[in-house]
Amino acid sequence: MRVPYRAALACAAVMSVAGLSGAHAQSAYPSQQIRIICPFPAGGGTDLSARLLGEQLNKILGQPVVVDNRPGASAMIGSDAAAKSKPDGYTLLITAGEIASNPHLYTKMAYDWERELQPITLLVKVPNLIAVNMDVPAKTVAELIAYAKQNPKKLTYSSSGVGNPQQLTGELFNKLAGVQIMHVPYKGAAPQVADVAGKHITMTFVSIGAALPFVQSNRIRPIAVTSLTRVSVLPDVPAIAEHPPLAGFELVNFFGLMAPAGLPDPILRRLNAAAVQVMKMPDIAAKFRAMGFEPAPNTPEQYREFIRGESAKAAKIIVEAGVKLTE
Repeated sequence: MRVPYRAALACAAVMSVAGLSGAHAQSAYPSQQIRIICPFPAGGGTDLSARLLGEQLNKILGQPVVVDNRPGASAMIGSDAAAKSKPDGYTLLITAGEIASNPHLYTKMAYDWERELQPITLLVKVPNLIAVNMDVPAKTVAELIAYAKQNPKKLTYSSSGVGNPQQLTGELFNKLAGVQIMHVPYKGAAPQVADVAGKHITMTFVSIGAALPFVQSNRIRPIAVTSLTRVSVLPDVPAIAEHPPLAGFELVNFFGLMAPAGLPDPILRRLNAAAVQVMKMPDIAAKFRAMGFEPAPNTPEQYREFIRGESAKAAKIIVEAGVKLTE
Protein backbone atom coordinates (compact mmCIF):
# COMPACT_ATOMS: atom_id res chain seq x y z
CA MET A 1 0.00 0.00 0.00
CA ARG A 2 1.41 3.39 -1.00
CA VAL A 3 1.69 5.90 1.85
CA PRO A 4 0.54 9.39 0.89
CA TYR A 5 3.45 11.84 0.57
CA ARG A 6 2.19 14.20 3.29
CA ALA A 7 1.62 11.32 5.72
CA ALA A 8 5.10 9.96 5.07
CA LEU A 9 6.58 13.42 5.63
CA ALA A 10 4.71 13.81 8.90
CA CYS A 11 5.86 10.38 10.07
CA ALA A 12 9.47 11.22 9.27
CA ALA A 13 9.15 14.47 11.18
CA VAL A 14 7.77 12.66 14.25
CA MET A 15 10.60 10.10 14.14
CA SER A 16 13.16 12.88 13.78
CA VAL A 17 11.79 14.72 16.81
CA ALA A 18 11.75 11.47 18.83
CA GLY A 19 15.35 10.81 17.89
CA LEU A 20 16.35 14.32 18.90
CA SER A 21 14.49 13.95 22.18
CA GLY A 22 16.32 10.70 22.95
CA ALA A 23 19.66 12.25 22.10
CA HIS A 24 18.85 15.30 24.21
CA ALA A 25 17.81 13.13 27.16
CA GLN A 26 21.15 11.32 27.03
CA SER A 27 23.22 14.47 26.57
CA ALA A 28 21.35 16.08 29.46
CA TYR A 29 23.06 13.78 31.99
CA PRO A 30 23.49 14.70 34.74
CA SER A 31 20.41 16.75 35.52
CA GLN A 32 20.22 16.14 39.28
CA GLN A 33 22.27 15.37 42.37
CA ILE A 34 24.71 12.43 42.21
CA ARG A 35 25.25 10.19 45.24
CA ILE A 36 28.45 8.27 45.96
CA ILE A 37 27.83 5.45 48.45
CA CYS A 38 30.85 4.88 50.70
CA PRO A 39 30.60 1.47 52.44
CA PHE A 40 33.00 2.59 55.18
CA PRO A 41 32.72 5.07 58.08
CA ALA A 42 33.33 8.79 57.65
CA GLY A 43 36.91 9.94 58.10
CA GLY A 44 38.65 6.91 56.62
CA GLY A 45 40.65 6.70 53.41
CA THR A 46 37.73 5.69 51.20
CA ASP A 47 35.52 8.42 52.63
CA LEU A 48 38.19 11.11 52.16
CA SER A 49 38.81 9.90 48.60
CA ALA A 50 35.10 9.97 47.77
CA ARG A 51 34.75 13.52 49.08
CA LEU A 52 37.84 14.77 47.28
CA LEU A 53 36.61 13.18 44.04
CA GLY A 54 33.05 14.41 44.56
CA GLU A 55 34.11 18.04 44.98
CA GLN A 56 35.76 18.00 41.57
CA LEU A 57 33.03 16.00 39.83
CA ASN A 58 30.61 18.68 41.02
CA LYS A 59 32.61 21.28 39.08
CA ILE A 60 33.03 19.14 35.96
CA LEU A 61 29.49 17.72 35.76
CA GLY A 62 27.68 20.78 37.09
CA GLN A 63 25.60 18.92 39.66
CA PRO A 64 25.97 18.42 43.45
CA VAL A 65 27.79 15.24 44.44
CA VAL A 66 27.13 13.94 47.95
CA VAL A 67 28.76 11.09 49.89
CA ASP A 68 26.42 8.62 51.60
CA ASN A 69 28.27 6.56 54.25
CA ARG A 70 26.79 3.08 54.71
CA PRO A 71 29.39 1.07 56.63
CA GLY A 72 29.15 -2.45 57.92
CA ALA A 73 29.70 -6.15 57.13
CA SER A 74 33.12 -5.65 55.51
CA ALA A 75 31.73 -3.05 53.08
CA MET A 76 28.92 -5.35 51.95
CA ILE A 77 26.00 -3.26 53.25
CA GLY A 78 26.85 -0.20 51.19
CA SER A 79 27.99 -2.23 48.18
CA ASP A 80 24.72 -4.18 48.12
CA ALA A 81 22.71 -0.95 48.33
CA ALA A 82 24.58 0.38 45.29
CA ALA A 83 24.22 -2.90 43.39
CA LYS A 84 20.44 -2.83 43.88
CA SER A 85 20.09 0.84 42.83
CA LYS A 86 18.78 2.09 39.50
CA PRO A 87 21.56 2.15 36.85
CA ASP A 88 21.00 5.75 35.80
CA GLY A 89 24.31 7.33 36.81
CA TYR A 90 22.91 9.03 39.91
CA THR A 91 24.06 6.36 42.37
CA LEU A 92 27.76 5.47 42.37
CA LEU A 93 29.93 3.40 44.71
CA ILE A 94 33.47 3.84 45.94
CA THR A 95 35.05 0.44 46.44
CA ALA A 96 38.15 -0.88 48.22
CA GLY A 97 40.13 -4.11 48.24
CA GLU A 98 37.33 -5.95 50.04
CA ILE A 99 35.44 -6.10 46.73
CA ALA A 100 38.10 -8.60 45.57
CA SER A 101 38.63 -10.59 48.78
CA ASN A 102 35.12 -10.85 50.26
CA PRO A 103 33.84 -13.50 47.80
CA HIS A 104 36.59 -15.83 49.03
CA LEU A 105 35.95 -15.18 52.72
CA TYR A 106 32.16 -15.24 52.98
CA THR A 107 30.07 -18.25 52.00
CA LYS A 108 27.04 -16.00 51.53
CA MET A 109 27.23 -12.75 49.57
CA ALA A 110 24.25 -10.42 49.15
CA TYR A 111 25.49 -9.35 45.73
CA ASP A 112 27.75 -10.53 42.90
CA TRP A 113 30.00 -7.66 41.81
CA GLU A 114 30.68 -9.22 38.40
CA ARG A 115 26.98 -9.31 37.53
CA GLU A 116 25.56 -6.44 39.57
CA LEU A 117 28.21 -3.73 39.49
CA GLN A 118 29.82 -1.84 36.61
CA PRO A 119 33.44 -0.74 37.10
CA ILE A 120 34.07 2.89 36.07
CA THR A 121 37.73 3.47 36.96
CA LEU A 122 40.42 2.58 39.43
CA LEU A 123 41.15 5.72 41.45
CA VAL A 124 44.20 4.98 43.60
CA LYS A 125 46.43 2.16 44.70
CA VAL A 126 46.98 2.21 48.45
CA PRO A 127 50.30 0.65 49.49
CA ASN A 128 50.66 -0.53 53.05
CA LEU A 129 53.66 0.13 55.25
CA ILE A 130 55.60 -2.41 57.31
CA ALA A 131 56.61 -0.68 60.53
CA VAL A 132 58.09 -2.09 63.73
CA ASN A 133 58.18 -0.93 67.32
CA MET A 134 61.30 0.92 68.38
CA ASP A 135 62.65 -2.02 70.43
CA VAL A 136 62.93 -4.22 67.35
CA PRO A 137 66.57 -4.25 66.20
CA ALA A 138 65.72 -4.64 62.48
CA LYS A 139 66.04 -1.62 60.20
CA THR A 140 65.72 -3.35 56.81
CA VAL A 141 63.62 -6.10 55.24
CA ALA A 142 66.60 -8.46 55.32
CA GLU A 143 67.20 -7.77 59.02
CA LEU A 144 63.49 -8.18 59.81
CA ILE A 145 63.38 -11.56 58.08
CA ALA A 146 66.52 -12.69 59.92
CA TYR A 147 65.06 -11.52 63.25
CA ALA A 148 61.78 -13.35 62.56
CA LYS A 149 63.63 -16.56 61.68
CA GLN A 150 65.54 -16.32 64.97
CA ASN A 151 62.22 -15.97 66.83
CA PRO A 152 59.68 -18.26 65.11
CA LYS A 153 56.09 -17.70 66.28
CA LYS A 154 57.28 -15.17 68.86
CA LEU A 155 56.75 -12.02 66.77
CA THR A 156 53.36 -10.47 66.07
CA TYR A 157 51.89 -8.22 63.40
CA SER A 158 48.71 -6.16 63.58
CA SER A 159 46.12 -5.42 60.91
CA SER A 160 42.73 -3.73 60.76
CA GLY A 161 40.86 -7.05 60.82
CA VAL A 162 40.65 -10.66 59.74
CA GLY A 163 40.63 -11.12 55.98
CA ASN A 164 41.36 -7.52 55.05
CA PRO A 165 44.13 -6.59 52.58
CA GLN A 166 46.58 -5.92 55.42
CA GLN A 167 46.29 -9.43 56.82
CA LEU A 168 46.58 -10.90 53.33
CA THR A 169 49.77 -8.88 52.83
CA GLY A 170 51.13 -10.16 56.13
CA GLU A 171 50.39 -13.77 55.18
CA LEU A 172 51.97 -13.30 51.76
CA PHE A 173 55.07 -11.89 53.47
CA ASN A 174 55.16 -14.89 55.83
CA LYS A 175 54.99 -17.31 52.91
CA LEU A 176 57.50 -15.65 50.59
CA ALA A 177 59.98 -14.75 53.34
CA GLY A 178 59.68 -18.15 55.03
CA VAL A 179 58.83 -16.70 58.45
CA GLN A 180 56.10 -17.23 61.06
CA ILE A 181 54.90 -13.87 62.37
CA MET A 182 51.58 -14.22 64.21
CA HIS A 183 48.56 -12.15 63.19
CA VAL A 184 46.72 -9.97 65.73
CA PRO A 185 43.57 -8.32 64.26
CA TYR A 186 42.26 -4.94 65.42
CA LYS A 187 39.12 -2.95 64.68
CA GLY A 188 40.67 -0.07 62.80
CA ALA A 189 44.03 1.53 62.09
CA ALA A 190 44.31 3.73 65.19
CA PRO A 191 44.52 0.93 67.79
CA GLN A 192 46.61 -1.33 65.57
CA VAL A 193 49.34 1.32 65.24
CA ALA A 194 49.05 2.53 68.83
CA ASP A 195 49.82 -0.95 70.15
CA VAL A 196 52.94 -1.13 67.97
CA ALA A 197 54.05 2.27 69.28
CA GLY A 198 53.29 1.02 72.81
CA LYS A 199 55.47 -2.05 72.14
CA HIS A 200 52.66 -4.52 72.74
CA ILE A 201 52.91 -5.73 69.13
CA THR A 202 56.13 -6.32 67.18
CA MET A 203 55.10 -4.81 63.86
CA THR A 204 52.21 -3.83 61.64
CA PHE A 205 50.99 -3.77 58.06
CA VAL A 206 49.09 -0.50 57.94
CA SER A 207 47.96 2.25 55.58
CA ILE A 208 50.60 4.92 55.14
CA GLY A 209 48.22 7.73 56.06
CA ALA A 210 47.42 6.16 59.42
CA ALA A 211 51.10 5.47 60.15
CA LEU A 212 52.57 8.84 59.15
CA PRO A 213 52.04 10.68 62.47
CA PHE A 214 53.70 7.81 64.34
CA VAL A 215 56.59 7.67 61.86
CA GLN A 216 57.13 11.42 61.98
CA SER A 217 57.19 11.40 65.79
CA ASN A 218 59.64 8.46 65.85
CA ARG A 219 57.23 6.20 67.73
CA ILE A 220 57.43 3.43 65.11
CA ARG A 221 60.16 2.61 62.57
CA PRO A 222 59.20 2.22 58.88
CA ILE A 223 60.81 -0.78 57.19
CA ALA A 224 59.27 -1.00 53.71
CA VAL A 225 56.20 -0.35 51.56
CA THR A 226 54.18 -3.11 49.90
CA SER A 227 54.02 -1.57 46.41
CA LEU A 228 56.49 -2.47 43.66
CA THR A 229 58.12 0.94 43.90
CA ARG A 230 58.64 3.58 46.58
CA VAL A 231 55.95 6.12 47.34
CA SER A 232 56.42 9.86 47.08
CA VAL A 233 55.33 10.64 50.65
CA LEU A 234 58.05 8.33 52.08
CA PRO A 235 60.81 8.50 49.47
CA ASP A 236 63.51 7.08 51.78
CA VAL A 237 61.52 3.95 52.62
CA PRO A 238 62.26 1.10 50.19
CA ALA A 239 59.76 -1.27 48.63
CA ILE A 240 59.76 -4.88 49.85
CA ALA A 241 60.49 -5.76 46.21
CA GLU A 242 63.89 -4.06 46.49
CA HIS A 243 65.00 -6.97 48.70
CA PRO A 244 66.29 -9.35 45.96
CA PRO A 245 64.77 -12.59 47.35
CA LEU A 246 61.36 -10.85 47.35
CA ALA A 247 61.68 -9.11 43.97
CA GLY A 248 58.23 -8.68 42.47
CA PHE A 249 56.46 -8.56 45.85
CA GLU A 250 53.35 -6.43 45.55
CA LEU A 251 50.04 -6.43 47.35
CA VAL A 252 48.20 -3.15 47.81
CA ASN A 253 44.77 -2.01 48.80
CA PHE A 254 42.90 0.07 46.23
CA PHE A 255 39.95 2.42 45.88
CA GLY A 256 37.84 2.66 42.74
CA LEU A 257 34.56 3.94 41.36
CA MET A 258 31.66 1.72 40.32
CA ALA A 259 27.98 1.95 39.41
CA PRO A 260 25.07 -0.48 39.23
CA ALA A 261 25.29 -2.86 36.27
CA GLY A 262 23.27 -1.81 33.24
CA LEU A 263 24.57 1.76 33.22
CA PRO A 264 24.11 3.18 29.70
CA ASP A 265 27.43 3.28 27.87
CA PRO A 266 27.39 7.05 27.11
CA ILE A 267 26.92 7.78 30.82
CA LEU A 268 29.61 5.25 31.75
CA ARG A 269 32.07 6.90 29.37
CA ARG A 270 31.22 10.37 30.62
CA LEU A 271 31.73 9.37 34.24
CA ASN A 272 34.99 7.62 33.39
CA ALA A 273 36.29 10.67 31.53
CA ALA A 274 35.31 13.00 34.38
CA ALA A 275 36.86 10.82 37.10
CA VAL A 276 40.07 10.29 35.11
CA GLN A 277 40.26 14.06 34.55
CA VAL A 278 40.04 14.62 38.31
CA MET A 279 42.74 12.07 39.11
CA LYS A 280 45.10 13.66 36.59
CA MET A 281 44.77 17.17 38.04
CA PRO A 282 48.23 17.96 39.52
CA ASP A 283 46.89 19.56 42.69
CA ILE A 284 44.39 16.76 43.32
CA ALA A 285 46.97 14.06 42.61
CA ALA A 286 49.28 15.78 45.11
CA LYS A 287 46.58 15.66 47.78
CA PHE A 288 46.09 11.93 47.24
CA ARG A 289 49.85 11.30 47.35
CA ALA A 290 50.11 13.24 50.60
CA MET A 291 47.76 10.63 52.10
CA GLY A 292 49.97 7.81 50.82
CA PHE A 293 47.72 6.99 47.86
CA GLU A 294 49.06 6.63 44.31
CA PRO A 295 46.62 7.81 41.57
CA ALA A 296 46.12 5.10 38.94
CA PRO A 297 43.03 5.90 36.82
CA ASN A 298 42.17 3.61 33.93
CA THR A 299 39.30 2.44 31.69
CA PRO A 300 36.22 0.51 32.85
CA GLU A 301 37.57 -2.58 31.09
CA GLN A 302 40.98 -2.25 32.71
CA TYR A 303 39.46 -1.75 36.15
CA ARG A 304 37.37 -4.92 35.78
CA GLU A 305 40.47 -6.93 34.86
CA PHE A 306 42.42 -5.35 37.73
CA ILE A 307 39.79 -6.47 40.27
CA ARG A 308 39.77 -9.97 38.78
CA GLY A 309 43.56 -10.13 39.15
CA GLU A 310 43.46 -8.91 42.76
CA SER A 311 40.67 -11.39 43.49
CA ALA A 312 42.79 -14.27 42.18
CA LYS A 313 45.71 -13.14 44.39
CA ALA A 314 43.44 -12.90 47.44
CA ALA A 315 41.91 -16.33 46.81
CA LYS A 316 45.33 -17.98 46.66
CA ILE A 317 46.55 -16.36 49.89
CA ILE A 318 43.31 -17.10 51.75
CA VAL A 319 43.47 -20.79 50.84
CA GLU A 320 47.19 -21.24 51.47
CA ALA A 321 47.18 -19.35 54.78
CA GLY A 322 43.89 -20.88 55.92
CA VAL A 323 42.34 -17.48 56.59
CA LYS A 324 38.88 -17.94 58.06
CA LEU A 325 36.39 -15.67 59.78
CA THR A 326 33.24 -16.19 61.76
CA GLU A 327 30.25 -14.84 59.87
